[in-house]
Amino acid sequence: MRLKSIELSGFKSFAKKTQLEFASAVTSIVGPNGSGKSNIAESFRFVLGEQSMKSMRGRRGEDMIWNGSAAVPRAGRASVKLVFDNPPVGGRRALAVDFDEVAIERVVNRDGSNEYLLNGSTVRLRDIAELLAQANIGASGHHIISQGEADRVLSSSARERREMIEDGLGLTAFLYKKVEAKRKLQKTAENMREVEALRRELAPHLRFLSGQVKKIEESQKLRDDLAEKYLEYLKRESVYLRVQEGLVGEDLATPKKEHDALTQRIAHLRQELSQKKDDAGTNELVALEAEVRAVASRRDSIVRDLGRIEGELLAHERITVVTRSSVPTEQVRTFAQTIEQGLEEALALEGSQVKEKLTTLVVAVKDFFGQLVQATAQAAHSPEELQAKKQGLEGELANLSQEETRITAATQALRKKIENEKDANREGERELFAAMARRSELQTTLAALQAATDTLAREHEQFRAELAEAGALLGRAALAYEDVELKNAQGEPVSDADVVDEPRAMQEDRRRKVERMKIKLEEIGAGNAAEVLREHQETVERDQFLRRELEDLEASAASLHQLIDELTETLEVRFTDGIEKINTQFDAFFKLMFGGGTAELAVVKEVRPVARVLDEDDDAEAPEVASEQTERTEEGIEIAISLPHKRIKGLHMLSGGERALTSIALIFAMSQVNPPPFLILDETDAALDEANSRRYGDMISSLASRSQLILITHNRETMSRAGILYGITMGSDGVSKLLSVKFEEAVAVAK
Repeated sequence: MRLKSIELSGFKSFAKKTQLEFASAVTSIVGPNGSGKSNIAESFRFVLGEQSMKSMRGRRGEDMIWNGSAAVPRAGRASVKLVFDNPPVGGRRALAVDFDEVAIERVVNRDGSNEYLLNGSTVRLRDIAELLAQANIGASGHHIISQGEADRVLSSSARERREMIEDGLGLTAFLYKKVEAKRKLQKTAENMREVEALRRELAPHLRFLSGQVKKIEESQKLRDDLAEKYLEYLKRESVYLRVQEGLVGEDLATPKKEHDALTQRIAHLRQELSQKKDDAGTNELVALEAEVRAVASRRDSIVRDLGRIEGELLAHERITVVTRSSVPTEQVRTFAQTIEQGLEEALALEGSQVKEKLTTLVVAVKDFFGQLVQATAQAAHSPEELQAKKQGLEGELANLSQEETRITAATQALRKKIENEKDANREGERELFAAMARRSELQTTLAALQAATDTLAREHEQFRAELAEAGALLGRAALAYEDVELKNAQGEPVSDADVVDEPRAMQEDRRRKVERMKIKLEEIGAGNAAEVLREHQETVERDQFLRRELEDLEASAASLHQLIDELTETLEVRFTDGIEKINTQFDAFFKLMFGGGTAELAVVKEVRPVARVLDEDDDAEAPEVASEQTERTEEGIEIAISLPHKRIKGLHMLSGGERALTSIALIFAMSQVNPPPFLILDETDAALDEANSRRYGDMISSLASRSQLILITHNRETMSRAGILYGITMGSDGVSKLLSVKFEEAVAVAK
């Protein structure tokens, strides 16, 4: 890489655009004092990003702009542009941009704002600094030594001197990477704390949701168990009712037919007997028969009332269960109406079996709705009133049984008496009596069968109510009870006969278990299960995302720690190696400048106090104390010299000229070890005598083989080493102008 040119426009005394080309290894810039030639060196500092206005002899950015004169108006901005040749060498460019020519420009405006441009594109100062650091052009300005600043390397602190040497050794790029890695590590630590805080905030809510999900899972398991037992109960009940209805129907058919036939025969016999003369015994017998019928009729009425009361008691029990439910009656009504409407629409489907089944379901839903209404009305009677009424009817039924027994005994006695009194010619009366007796027996049988029929009807109504309630609880799954395959405890199939032969108490136990499970399901509750599960899933995913984010951050932090350690090791190795090389060159240049003596750099450690601000977690016994003093060890560079034939051992004992020579020796040593692309020396030779000037010139020639040199000088010897000479003059308008001059002219101009 080679410095090609610099262009100034409106910068300080260069009001007009001025361009200097550097086609030679050594370029000298000469001119009388006050002509503005030192502004060339300051323009280099400016374009390379110098932020200290003091180092450029100004107080603010506006001082860098041509301020005008009587002949030339002031400028609105100042700009300086550096142009480098950047050819690829061995497949690599010194400046890591894919351009053969790189132009770096800085512009300052009157309002103090700055712009940085790279090949015409706006960039950040940081981008410029990192790019130049790759070519050993650092921010410390070790490659730009202005008049009076050569002594800076000697007068700086040990720590500042180390930074200058690190810059001179080309370690700036590694330092940038280390600082950037530490910044990223700090940001990563902050992000880790934020992520950990988010997880801590999320944890209680996640625990709560996990508890809710557990309740939902328990509820779902209980609901599944309930569905299984509910469907088994419904299947067993439907089988029992179907078989029992068939059996009762069969038992009822034959006696009913016989009873109807006897009724007709009795009527015929009575008609025949009415034509004969009645006697007292016959009339009494007819009266007893009427009493028997009255007692039987009353008994049947009482049996029906008892059945109804038992139904009311059962309904009251079911209403009690229903009232525990969280489902409002209006919602049940709406559900029943919706199901009823849907099923009625399904009746339009083809297929007689589907139609028959759906018709049955419609009736079941309607009966369920009626049952709710009836149960609600029946609930108006308290269980105590119903029990009292039941006991009264049971007592009356017992009295009727006794009365029936008495009348039967009286009838048998009268019949015996009549038979004793009548002769064999009264065959018609005996037949009538026999028919009446048989009909009485049949009436008793039919009454018992009717009671069984009524009981089955009530149980069927209760089954419909259960089916409707199962539908409200389980939905369409409740209709699957018909497909349930019943099995015993051994897992063997159960027949319909087994279901009917089983004691009814076992089925009642199943019903009670189902009711208890309903109550427990209601007590567990689950709220809006779907919403809770969705929120739980989202929260779990959020927590898992944060956990993965934390793992990634921890991995990133570990990687950054490793990078920092590697950079630290690289810096230490290169710094130690660089110090050794600089010491070799420093001692050689020192001996050359002083004709002997010794000079070397030594790494030293300094312990410096550092104020640490107390945070909230520190000991607060003394609230007025806001900080405390701690110590930090820092490494720096000290310079040890020994002049020949003198007892001078320290820098503070050197004269001004000796300090200048020592500074030059160190600066040249640094430049020899890690040559910068260019080196600017602004009148660093001003204090040299003729002999030292020749030595200085020899060192210039040696350095020129490795770096481009731009020398601002009055020294004839220094001028003689330049390939190009530029002269700077200033007219009455106060504007610096550039002249290309010959060596003899340069000597005259420099004076």
